[in-house]
Amino acid sequence: MTDLIQLGKQAKETAYQLGLMDAKTKNDLLLHMADELEKNTATILLENQKDLATATENGITETMLDRLRLTDERIKEMADGIRQVATLPDPIGEVDKMWKNEDGLMIGKQRVPLGVIGIIYESRPNVTTDAASLCFKTGNAVILRGGKEAFYSNQILVTILQQALAQKGASPFAIQFVDDTSRETAQKLMKLNDYLDVLIPRGGANLIKTVLTTATVPVIETGTGNCHVYIDKDAQLEMATNIIVNAKCQRPSVCNSAETLLIHQDVAKDFLPVIEKALSEYNVELRADERALAIFEQSIPATEEDWETEFNDFILAIKVVDSLEEAIHHINRYNTKHSESIISDNYFATQQFLQQVDAAAVYANASTRFTDGFVFGFGAEIGISTQKLHARGPMGLAELTSTKYIVYGDGQYRK
Repeated sequence: MTDLIQLGKQAKETAYQLGLMDAKTKNDLLLHMADELEKNTATILLENQKDLATATENGITETMLDRLRLTDERIKEMADGIRQVATLPDPIGEVDKMWKNEDGLMIGKQRVPLGVIGIIYESRPNVTTDAASLCFKTGNAVILRGGKEAFYSNQILVTILQQALAQKGASPFAIQFVDDTSRETAQKLMKLNDYLDVLIPRGGANLIKTVLTTATVPVIETGTGNCHVYIDKDAQLEMATNIIVNAKCQRPSVCNSAETLLIHQDVAKDFLPVIEKALSEYNVELRADERALAIFEQSIPATEEDWETEFNDFILAIKVVDSLEEAIHHINRYNTKHSESIISDNYFATQQFLQQVDAAAVYANASTRFTDGFVFGFGAEIGISTQKLHARGPMGLAELTSTKYIVYGDGQYRK
């Protein structure tokens, strides 16, 4: 069984060293890690095949297998993500602002690492490299606990990253892996307060809920994605269709894919048949309210549960609404504060939607699929935070830092 205390001690000691490491050294090590990943593509794919075989035997759906599957291209993308992180400005040591107070003290606010970060995640191996590179760049040691579905994939990825660090004389304990996927060990990790500074869960609703209710370590919540697309009465038909097909069908297993389509009653009769035809090419199951059911040729009645479900599959809930206000109300009631989109040529409608919808990312005339740290220019992401404290939205380098005040005096004492 994994010795979490030992992992914690190693991480804490290494985190201190990382906090003192200069940007060039960190960047050179990141580039070496990326190169080593690509060199070991064949080995990574062999280990990934073990995970895929086990998942197939266990009856995992194709969309969930897609989250797990690695290819030459995906490994290259993972390596490129690390390289992009290396090119980004290092936030550590930055002084955001400095001012002089009435006592003549110069007070500065400086960015520093969080320390030791624990990450509990499920079946996406790319989380391993994204998290490792972002934490390393920001001077944080990381302890990774992936799901059993991707055990062999995650293990080989961490092994390669550790070997890359050791080859250059750096501590391999900067990136550590919990090789025990039991619930008991996960719960112990959630209470490793003496060593973890923060815990970040990435996965489905059950995982996140378990971490939030069990952990005594501070948690940054990366939420599930019950995302919506709203077609306004002033939307362009072709644009709306393209966006919906992309948001639902490109990768339905990911958290920024659309789960519910809302459509204004004034355009429902014209739009819904077109959308139905476009989605039928992907065999999307449509779960519709009464008004949409009357328009579609083939759909099933939507239930109350459908409005609040992240399907992670080729399933889409559809509701016809009377107004923009009703769409906003529906979204704010059922969404998970992740990503929401309005399709409209009406400037005032888009502004109202952008201001009133409560979510980490709100779009006008674009797919929800863009909510991604790589796309936003962060190189990679540690997750999409759906909470409002510390960080919100895609979490890049800045979100993995804290601050401290540095104060310069010349003999002042408080009277």
